[in-house]
Amino acid sequence: MKKYIILIIAFLFSALCLNVFGQTKQFPFEVLKTGNGDQSIIFIPGFASSGDVWNETRATFENKFTCYTLTMAGFAGSKPQPNASFENWKTGIANYIKENKIEKPIIIGHSMGGGLALAIAADYPDLIGKIVIVDALPCLAAMTDPAFKSKENNDCSPMVAQMTAMNETQFYEMQKQTMPRLLEDKSKLEMVVDWSVKSDRATFGQMFCDFYNVDLRNRIAQIKCPALILLESYFINLKPTIEDQYKNLKTANFQYATNGLHFIMYDDTAWYLEQLSIFLK
Repeated sequence: MKKYIILIIAFLFSALCLNVFGQTKQFPFEVLKTGNGDQSIIFIPGFASSGDVWNETRATFENKFTCYTLTMAGFAGSKPQPNASFENWKTGIANYIKENKIEKPIIIGHSMGGGLALAIAADYPDLIGKIVIVDALPCLAAMTDPAFKSKENNDCSPMVAQMTAMNETQFYEMQKQTMPRLLEDKSKLEMVVDWSVKSDRATFGQMFCDFYNVDLRNRIAQIKCPALILLESYFINLKPTIEDQYKNLKTANFQYATNGLHFIMYDDTAWYLEQLSIFLK
């Protein structure tokens, strides 16, 4: 009898160790891995977007690259996680690269995903091979306030409360009115609106507030890798202001789209893919 008790205790201890030490590391995003190239690309979508925003881009390059397409936790129907913040997401992506031994990946980020790409390349300058920034700025708030200074303790609870208080109809209508200012291709509008509607409201409010408080204008001086900056067509009218924000990024190559709005991959697809092809070579 004593022998059986010892065996049971040993079994339970083994199960406990497997549970504690064998857990899969949780990262603040879902990952779709495709392709099988020697060089890797990490795709980071923008605010409240699905990784599906990269479908056409990924299909173009996955025959030559290993592609990691992210959907950030809480966005576009993905399961939310606690402690969502720009810095936590930046660290999570960097840790994923290191733990999966992805050597010098190319990061392609749209909008907030572009901000994350800049932050990763700045804070981990030896980790990244190249970055492509698709219509993102080092400091969004500085477009309306050039003297903007990031708040050290930014309270996002009012924004979270505002977003979570809206009913489904109100939130849908807000997104339906917003998206035509960001996307010209009407065939994609309902899909992009749906990504926002399926996003976790608390994450939506938290990250909207947190990202607006981000200022990378000085940090980007630490970036060593080549950087392609793709900007929507209207920004050519703000060229001095835009490029002043990027003045500390010495490796920047600026290209301005010829058509469309914020979702350049949909609104000026041929131009966008051509710019990527040239840069990735």
